Amino acid sequence: MICMKGVLILAHGSRRKETENTLKAVIGALKEELEQTGEVNEIETAFLQFSEHNLHAGLKALTEKGVVEIVVAPYFLFEGIHILEDIPDEIAGFTKQYPHIKIRLAKPLGKDKRLAMILKDRIMELI
Repeated sequence: MICMKGVLILAHGSRRKETENTLKAVIGALKEELEQTGEVNEIETAFLQFSEHNLHAGLKALTEKGVVEIVVAPYFLFEGIHILEDIPDEIAGFTKQYPHIKIRLAKPLGKDKRLAMILKDRIMELI
């Protein structure tokens, strides 16, 4: 039996719904990259706040597709209260309902030199 693996990209969310299009564009590029690995069967997105498609809904969507191993990848820069407490607490609550689902939380984007290169590009666009 194949072990279905999924990824849930979790962004903070915004009251401005059009910002969800930014995440969709990033996820489109990510899907192309992950499909080449053959390691991930499904990718979903979710928002911590300001959206009905919240963390619980994203996890449930993956499980309904048969996914039993999920990596929650936060589209966050820092390890603040959401990363350290809110998200782990919500994941723990979900796994109580679905104990057969394995969920791991990836690190936030953090201090990655590639982010510095993106920032440099944004600056150079205006210089």
